[in-house]
Amino acid sequence: MLDQPTASDHLRDSGERLSLDELRALQLERLQQTVRHAYANVPTYTQKLDQAGVHPDDIRTLDDIAKLPFTTKEDLRQSYPFGMFAVPMEQVVRIHASSGTTGRPTVVGYTQADLDHWADLVARSLRAAGVRPGMKVHNAYGYGLFTGGLGAHAGIERLGATVIPVSGGGTTRQVQLINDFKPDAIMCTPSYLLTIADAFEDAGLDPRESSLKIAICGAEPWTNEMRAELERRMGLVAVDIYGLSEVMGPGVASESAITKDGPTIWEDHFLPEVIDGDTGEVLPDGQMGELVFTSLTKTAFPVLRYRTRDLTRLLPGTAQPTMRRIEKITGRNDDMIILRGVNLFPTQIEEIALEIEHLTPHFILELVKRGQMDGLVVKIECTPGVKPVVSTAAAEILKLRIKERIGTTVDVEIVPAGSLPRSEGKYKRVYDFRTTPPVE
Repeated sequence: MLDQPTASDHLRDSGERLSLDELRALQLERLQQTVRHAYANVPTYTQKLDQAGVHPDDIRTLDDIAKLPFTTKEDLRQSYPFGMFAVPMEQVVRIHASSGTTGRPTVVGYTQADLDHWADLVARSLRAAGVRPGMKVHNAYGYGLFTGGLGAHAGIERLGATVIPVSGGGTTRQVQLINDFKPDAIMCTPSYLLTIADAFEDAGLDPRESSLKIAICGAEPWTNEMRAELERRMGLVAVDIYGLSEVMGPGVASESAITKDGPTIWEDHFLPEVIDGDTGEVLPDGQMGELVFTSLTKTAFPVLRYRTRDLTRLLPGTAQPTMRRIEKITGRNDDMIILRGVNLFPTQIEEIALEIEHLTPHFILELVKRGQMDGLVVKIECTPGVKPVVSTAAAEILKLRIKERIGTTVDVEIVPAGSLPRSEGKYKRVYDFRTTPPVE
């Protein structure tokens, strides 16, 4: 059984025990320190604040954060590799970087104090998920320059749990190790956990009979429908951990296994805002917009008002009452497909498909050109053994519901079970063939 909130209050660390007034006072103190540190030590921030006519002394209240200019991924790429570091290199004990698949990678650095804070916050996130000291955690996030593997690893150890550092890929071996080592929890992307469930069944094993009780999933948008599918197939509790390398890595926010109502932002270390993505206007809590973060305790790589491109809303705290939640993130500005004037996100397709009997979460989206018009083909697998007449009917239902709910017409193509690529980390959903036609 997972601890109930009243039973686990003694596990909360000092940051989680702050009253709301104490939290806001600490945030202001740390915000002022961060702005002064960034202004004095990062040329990009010196220039941006000077151009905006803002001085660190102008930050007198938390609302004054709106005076600061935004930071974008392009700012980080322009400073490649180490131009955003705020300490001398001899104080940087670790470097991580994004994949750089859409341009120069974004490079981030950490002092030892930064790594200590990171480990503390991942440990806090694991506690919220129901992981306890002495449990074994199968870590299937990728190790290396990606922040997921090593970030999760340090937090597992900090909590006092046992880490099994498997990394991503080698799915058959993952299944074997889960069977042999009998971990209590797993950390990986939700799409990769689905791949692991498939691999269990391919091996003639029931994934519900494994030792796993908890899955801490993140690094890509996923829906509550995907959560329900994973919980049904794996027989566990699946919670959402949120983070991004530019802000820290995994553990910026995390979901409680008790409430499962969106990740709690660890607001003693990060100050969140939600803005209108077009105008930059700060939106009130409860309104949907783009998530923005300012770090409050990072030394090597402070970030001021970083535009994450993730779409969500800020909500009141529940499991951690003094700290706000974000609604589960199921889309990003840069994941959005605009099809004949209609905005569409891959997670919307996932949500609809998982409602329809005989359809699976294994699908890809292909953007194609038909004359002068853009088109979208949803290629999706049915459950094995389904008769053609049944799969055809399921495809028609999916096409109809996409039209009804999203407002655009797509083509749906049923493909053989097991024919689409499987995730071994972050799953690529969208393929753009509007200039290069797909190979038949």
